[in-house]
Amino acid sequence: MSNQPVQTVSTSSDKLKVALAIVAVLAGVVGFFVLSSQSTAVRALALVAGLLVAVGFAWTSAQGRGFVGFAKESVRETKKVVWPTRKEAMQITAIVFAFVLIMAIFLWGTDKLLEFLLYDVILGWKQ
Repeated sequence: MSNQPVQTVSTSSDKLKVALAIVAVLAGVVGFFVLSSQSTAVRALALVAGLLVAVGFAWTSAQGRGFVGFAKESVRETKKVVWPTRKEAMQITAIVFAFVLIMAIFLWGTDKLLEFLLYDVILGWKQ
């Protein structure tokens, strides 16, 4: 038997919280633009307030808690990555540049060969 993942059904209150979070973000953005005659600090405060209210609503929903868990797990996985040394990174970068150069020369040569065959040999336009 295969194990199927269990999905939780979100309640209507969770959907309402997510909707309110979206409305709060939109209100912050709209406030930022509506207050264009005000100082930059007031405009930024309106935007940040909208975002903070949205985070508050989202944090209390099941989807928000799931996102926070996902973010924590992502950070944990990132810490497990073995990063290359400076020497290895420089070698890999040099290999990529060399490959790009070789491919550019190959594509240029292919283009010129096809140009010669089409215009000179087949059509006879460049005589």
